[in-house]
Amino acid sequence: MNAVEDCVASESDAASQGRSTAPSPTAANLPARPTDRRTDRSFEGRLLSRLITFLGDPPLEFVLWTGESVRPAIAAEPVAKIIIEDRGALYGLLADPQIRFGESYSDGRIKVEGDLVRVLEAVYQASTTAKRRFSVVRRGVEMMRRRRVNTIHGSRDNIHHHYDIGNKFYSLWLGKTMAYTCAYYPTPTSALDEAQVAKMDHVCRKMRLKPGESVVEAGCGWGSLAIHMAQHYGVKVRAFNISKEQVAFARERVQREGLGSSVEFVLDDYRNIGGKYDAFVSVGMLEHVGVEHYPALGRVISQCLGNVGRGLIHSIGRNFPAPMHPWIEKRIFPGACPPALSEMSQIFEPWNLSVLDVENIRLHYARTLRHWMDLYDGASDKVAEMFDEKFVRMWRLYLAGSVAAFTTGTLQLFQVLFAPGQSNDVPWTRDYIYAR
Repeated sequence: MNAVEDCVASESDAASQGRSTAPSPTAANLPARPTDRRTDRSFEGRLLSRLITFLGDPPLEFVLWTGESVRPAIAAEPVAKIIIEDRGALYGLLADPQIRFGESYSDGRIKVEGDLVRVLEAVYQASTTAKRRFSVVRRGVEMMRRRRVNTIHGSRDNIHHHYDIGNKFYSLWLGKTMAYTCAYYPTPTSALDEAQVAKMDHVCRKMRLKPGESVVEAGCGWGSLAIHMAQHYGVKVRAFNISKEQVAFARERVQREGLGSSVEFVLDDYRNIGGKYDAFVSVGMLEHVGVEHYPALGRVISQCLGNVGRGLIHSIGRNFPAPMHPWIEKRIFPGACPPALSEMSQIFEPWNLSVLDVENIRLHYARTLRHWMDLYDGASDKVAEMFDEKFVRMWRLYLAGSVAAFTTGTLQLFQVLFAPGQSNDVPWTRDYIYAR
């Protein structure tokens, strides 16, 4: 018997005996509230009320396909309305809200009236304070979820799933730089492209790049940072990536810029990086590495830098270890796992790499994602032509959920600067980061 069936059986049994009994193992396995006993509430309404309690009573109005409205037992005015179009969508939420909300929203079986970002912020904020009593069934659901692995073969499959769906698709909403990582906003009113260039300069200044130096980049996206480093800082760059689409785009781009002698894009895994370099940089790749592979990444970095040099890793992260949101991992970023700083230490500690500076710019990522969302929504008709309406909704939910994760502190954005432990070539102050 699954979670929904268990809940249905318990409610039906209670009804037949004329008494109120909490359902057995499910997301709705919570003590009955006074509002649950109202005679004018339907069976589905009672289930939905328990689900709302399970979610921590977010300030949202839920409306069933019958028109019945259910609100949390709190005084706050709802910030938006969630419409559940059919019984199956409701039971899916009861069985596994983290997966089934995304699935039903993408399918159009759950609709949102109001700001989607605000809805997800409300859910994230409520869930951090909710006192949940997970059942054996619920724990089993969590344990059965298997994150896709990041072996060399597995990484190629995972990256292909996300990045090789078409450069034209990404060009619709990433802006002119085609940078798919957190921008850095010099002012709150900075435009997206301006902020992406500022991010690249921010990274380059942190690494104190000098003309003639050599840089290796692990995970180069569509080549923006590699080209920027060569153009504006006079360095030679070898950039590694396992996305065929991205590497092909980057190679064409570097030829147009006339930088073929300064930038080399290598279609290969970071684990196969060889040679010695003055600097190592990785922006937006660590999320795809997997914590179990951090010591191997550290070994590659140590071999690249030797006893001198410096490095920077820019990555989405968390305040404590936790898996990727299961729906995002399933539909958008297979194999992804944003690390806590404690987990990132496994890159540095085994190889005596000294952490020099850590900066958290999570609110810059929230703003970046808002800009991406605006461009994405403006191009939604073109996205639908490329794929379908389900795809449009799926990626809108992913972008909105990412905004909410950064504004609520569920996700962080770390830039970690480091150097070999033996190196005394370290800045005396932080002035170099902001000097123009």
